[in-house]
Amino acid sequence: MSKVTITPAELEKSAAKYRKELLIMSVIALQSTLQHMSLRTGIRYKETVGELSGSLEMGPYDETRKNNADVKIVGRELETFFGSVWESFSPNSVYQSIYGDSVVVGEGLKNVPIAKAVLAFMMKKLSQSLNKNIWSAVRNAAGTKTVDLFNGFDTITSTEITAGNIAVAKNNLFEFTEVIDSTNAVDLLKAFYRAASDELQGDGDESMKLKLFMPKSIYNAYVDDYQMTVGAVPYNKEFKKTFLEGSDDQCELVALPNKKGSEFLHLTPKKNMLVGVDQQSDLEKITVEKHSPFLLDFVAAMFFGTQFESISPERLLVGKLFTEPVGG
Repeated sequence: MSKVTITPAELEKSAAKYRKELLIMSVIALQSTLQHMSLRTGIRYKETVGELSGSLEMGPYDETRKNNADVKIVGRELETFFGSVWESFSPNSVYQSIYGDSVVVGEGLKNVPIAKAVLAFMMKKLSQSLNKNIWSAVRNAAGTKTVDLFNGFDTITSTEITAGNIAVAKNNLFEFTEVIDSTNAVDLLKAFYRAASDELQGDGDESMKLKLFMPKSIYNAYVDDYQMTVGAVPYNKEFKKTFLEGSDDQCELVALPNKKGSEFLHLTPKKNMLVGVDQQSDLEKITVEKHSPFLLDFVAAMFFGTQFESISPERLLVGKLFTEPVGG
């Protein structure tokens, strides 16, 4: 590989020129998870989201009747937290790392300005950290890592369970009484799905198709158990299973690496899983500065947060996984 010279001026110019595109790249690297969720842009700090509850009833025509239905919006707060990174790096070392790795969608490295490719690689690494912590992050204003920036979905779930807002009695919590393994996964996951409210299980509406978020270990147990249970039945055409057996293809199995170690399963439509970013204001920044003879400083600031649009049993069922007692 021939020597490539990347100047601070080139990087700073590219950071300004491609700022919006680079911010979008921070979301692209989340795509493996975000494809199963809903992205909300223009969210800075807090915004109220929620659902309409109650019912509207149409009775026989009566020009004097006025309905007094208890219709209200149950609000939830989607909070995005302002985060920053200040990292020293060697531009030529980064360039060597990205050689052959297309970090700019749809283009090979040879067609991309070198400075832009270096910055895109830095944003990709930044967003990979967001993706890794999207379930487990716990907001700690005094922290220094991505895990401290925002509250992930599992953290929000734990908070709502502690507050009694997600509970068995409210039909939005299911507590497993056995460890899920390759001998019982099919039956246990079907039982979990069937415990959901009829409204959550849906009526064939494409927008309400369900996602069953799970660790890969649970998914592996399911496909192993399914293979043993179904065997050579004609319709069992492939080992890979995308939808939960018995759900009439209404429940997609979503096994994510970032769910590893999670104590929860989440059954919910895509539209209920909100990921908030800004991407629109001038508060978000990407710059490159020189404060060292040999290294440059990558400086970025952006908003990020997660929330359930609703935790009602018509929109969400949480499965709390069973763990063997210590020493038991």
